[in-house]
Amino acid sequence: MANPNTDPELLPSALPADAEPPVAGSAALLAELAELAAARAKADEHWDQLLRARAELDNLRKRQALELEKAHKYALDSFVRELLPVQDSLELGHDAAQDEGTDLARLREGTAMTLKLLSDAMARFGVVPVEPLGEPFNPEFHQAMTMQPRDDVAPNTVTTVMQKGYTLNGRLVRPALVMVSRAA
Repeated sequence: MANPNTDPELLPSALPADAEPPVAGSAALLAELAELAAARAKADEHWDQLLRARAELDNLRKRQALELEKAHKYALDSFVRELLPVQDSLELGHDAAQDEGTDLARLREGTAMTLKLLSDAMARFGVVPVEPLGEPFNPEFHQAMTMQPRDDVAPNTVTTVMQKGYTLNGRLVRPALVMVSRAA
């Protein structure tokens, strides 16, 4: 981009190159030319600062775009690292279950430990189960699948949880599928 203050095509010169300065008032004219040269120098300095500021802003935008792209690309990195031991444990349990002489009690114990490992990993990332058994029905966190006539509990109480619900940092991800009591 051409600087309008110094580009010779855009700015007429104060004196033609072959012209001699006039004698009368030449000191005033020289003072004005010096003032004009100082103003041009200041304008050039400001123009340079503007171009540098634009370049810096452009570089900042590019840097932010790259950082945002990396954040999106690797956002799940730590979550995946937490889930890898669960995957390993499931594979070991599956391999152990293939053997004919496998002790069923040990398989159950291994499965329980794997579930605990998964629950702990999810809890570290703010995933919390919704377990409403015995609580009043709450349509914000529960989805009623059926109603069951019951005298032993208050109406609209969750009597059975068919599938747990989950929240992520307090926001519902999946409602709990429940059976709800009604008056008999």
